[in-house]
Amino acid sequence: MHVVTFKKGELVLDANQVSTKSYFIRKGMLRTYFLKDGKEVSEYFCSKDEWINSPKSFMLRKTDIYYIDAIETTEAFSLHVNDLVYLFDNFPEMERYSRLSMGTIFGHLMERITSMRFASAKEKYTHFCETYHDIYHRIPLGMVASYIGITQETLSRIRAEK
Repeated sequence: MHVVTFKKGELVLDANQVSTKSYFIRKGMLRTYFLKDGKEVSEYFCSKDEWINSPKSFMLRKTDIYYIDAIETTEAFSLHVNDLVYLFDNFPEMERYSRLSMGTIFGHLMERITSMRFASAKEKYTHFCETYHDIYHRIPLGMVASYIGITQETLSRIRAEK
């Protein structure tokens, strides 16, 4: 494991690469996104004390659709997939930690799916602010709009109502 720094706007992972590293963020913020019809669609945001990678690519060791970039200058610990496998094989508490973390992420994703399917644009924004209560004010509005699946203009109208 070693410390890496990504400058604001730097591409951490290209979708054409296999995700072989997982990053534990010490400070800053990273975003996972994909491209749809040439436009960036934000999938999730990670900040201090959170892990980030492209899970499907990381586990299956194949490329998938996700990019990761730095929203802010970010300092993180970098852990290679082979080192993580070693930790899981030799330290049961690491595997348990991973399972608990994945359970938290799964719960978050289920809430997001429900919000995306059944909530109004205003409710989606409220859910976003609750989910990312510590960092939402640091995320550019265009990325927020793409995350909740509305236009930036609609998001501006919703924010003006508050």
